[in-house]
Amino acid sequence: MPLVPTGDLITQARTERQAIAAFNVITLEHAEAIAAGAERAGTPAILQISENAVRFHGGDLSAVAAAASAVARASAAPLGLHLDHVVSPALLHAAYAEGFGSVMFDASKLPYGDNVKATAEAVRWGHERGMWVEAELGRVGGKDGEPPLDAHAPGVRTDPAEAAAFVGDTGVDALAVAVGSTHAMTARTAALDHTLIAALRDAVPVPLVLHGSSGVPDAELRAAIAAGMTKINIGTALNTAFTAAVRDFLAAHPDVVDPRTYLVPAREAMTGTVVRFLRTVSAGRHT
Repeated sequence: MPLVPTGDLITQARTERQAIAAFNVITLEHAEAIAAGAERAGTPAILQISENAVRFHGGDLSAVAAAASAVARASAAPLGLHLDHVVSPALLHAAYAEGFGSVMFDASKLPYGDNVKATAEAVRWGHERGMWVEAELGRVGGKDGEPPLDAHAPGVRTDPAEAAAFVGDTGVDALAVAVGSTHAMTARTAALDHTLIAALRDAVPVPLVLHGSSGVPDAELRAAIAAGMTKINIGTALNTAFTAAVRDFLAAHPDVVDPRTYLVPAREAMTGTVVRFLRTVSAGRHT
């Protein structure tokens, strides 16, 4: 099936008062598991490649992008390809050259005024080339090995009035907001601020994105979607499933050296995780 533009998938989900899940790709097995999971669940999904993943692959976007794109095109499920957490303008430009139709440009660590300026320039550049651009306001935390932020700390969560001004000044197509989740959580214990999500939904005209969803329990995810979340980002949960399966296999078969033997159960474990998240997300409805 041809790749579906991320913006089209999100627009469709929002029109149908639903949400869509986006999963991070690190290895070929990640991409294959996401595609297989979407087929089993019978739902669309988004494959995301982050700047961190590009750095892992030697800083060259082309190879991992080509692999993820090939897997997505071979799938029977409607799949989009998205470049996530891009800090470098050079990588933003490379994303367009590699055929990405959407990108999350992340200037959230900059002071507010600098974030607006950098994001507006990225949006201008992307829109001139037909790209859909997501940005972040607030601090989700947990990226690049930094410790998770206290979700209750002053200035961490996204302010609705500031979000409205940010969207108006930058022209972004979607906004990732800080509402109580954090990246890289391996336990699903996050408690989200659903009142804040609803206030943000009412304050901004663009879809809201939840980063750090691996640490959010199913009931919290469904409530977040009901309150207004449209794009649900999941990464660490796949890595947790992958690593646990490899550890279990090698513990039971310590003499094995062929990686294919333990990558099969690792890929299947990720596929199961994708299916579970897709079913949870697809069951949610905006109120």
